[in-house]
Amino acid sequence: MSKWILILIIVLFLFLNQIPVFAEGTGDLPLKSESAVLLDTETNAVLYGKNADEKMYPASVTKIATAIYAIEKGDLDSIATVSANAVRQDGTRVYLVEGEQVPLKKLIQGMLINSGNDAAVAIAEQIDGSVDLFAEHINEYLKTVIGVKNTHFTNPSGLHDDNHYTTAMDLALITNYAMKNPQFAEIFGTKRLHWEGQSWNTDLITHHLMLKGELPYAGITGGKTGYTTVSKQTLATTADNGNLKLTVIVLKSDQKRDKYDDTAILFDYGFNEYVHSTLKHGEVYKSGDQEFLLDRDLLVTEDKSGIVKKVDSTGRLSIENPNGQVLQVAQLKQKEEPKPVKTSLKSSKSTNKQEYAASYFWIFIVAAAAVLIGAGKKITGKM
Repeated sequence: MSKWILILIIVLFLFLNQIPVFAEGTGDLPLKSESAVLLDTETNAVLYGKNADEKMYPASVTKIATAIYAIEKGDLDSIATVSANAVRQDGTRVYLVEGEQVPLKKLIQGMLINSGNDAAVAIAEQIDGSVDLFAEHINEYLKTVIGVKNTHFTNPSGLHDDNHYTTAMDLALITNYAMKNPQFAEIFGTKRLHWEGQSWNTDLITHHLMLKGELPYAGITGGKTGYTTVSKQTLATTADNGNLKLTVIVLKSDQKRDKYDDTAILFDYGFNEYVHSTLKHGEVYKSGDQEFLLDRDLLVTEDKSGIVKKVDSTGRLSIENPNGQVLQVAQLKQKEEPKPVKTSLKSSKSTNKQEYAASYFWIFIVAAAAVLIGAGKKITGKM
């Protein structure tokens, strides 16, 4: 009996060792959120995704897009006059008063730090005159300037509308674009700000539990929370460990704590498994008989176990991890054949002609001298 038990144990051991474990970038992390994505903030390399391209409702994470749009299209020192429409917005507010005059930058701070829906509408009306025009213009901006394809917003705050949607991937790309703007990054990373309004004097404190330290995680640089009964819990977070900067978006978590746990899992994975390297300007890559080269230094997010570089016939360079997951792509420039230097050939021909002419000249001189010497000897002999 003990013999069969031993055999069974051995079989089980061999079987368990064949069960696939999480493979970097391609397996499953234990995430509870319905949709999530992990991107390198600087390179846009996609390090992990779960339903990353599925249409989702973002709730107040929308305000990241509203903020960068307002910063780039508006004058931060301009003064907005708060409308009755802004004041009567539902949800979280900074308690603006109709007719109150507020600088655009202060409205953006109130919107991102305290998630003020009244501030969001005041921003839209200050930039575009109305929420409807704002929606039209920001959708065009997101497509043409940032380059996202699966987002459509109807308002600046994220209050639920069936036609107000995006994806985790689009939100990560929007956040990465925004983080390149120092003014956005400063506000996005603000933990506390003193607020003096016409009806409300207080300290605004970020709602993001990781940013303000209630759920500490080293290196958090910014964040925005969101929630509606339809979207459920949503979260955008950025972090920097001194070597990598990462962006995490999680959407539709059932419980508030779930979105923070998922974010920490994704950051752990990204910081543990990836590093940066640089492909140098001028490096040559081959695809069949064709040669392509980098026309600039390229920052690359590299799996610690290595990367695979593949080039297709159009010069599209794919950076993949050893499992075949595409991390990022770059367009290379076709290498040109060296052109003959016409000026140097002309110069060479010209030099040759001059050398031939000089040779003939001296041959003529020597021959003439010989004739004269010979003639001289004949004359002397006759004398």
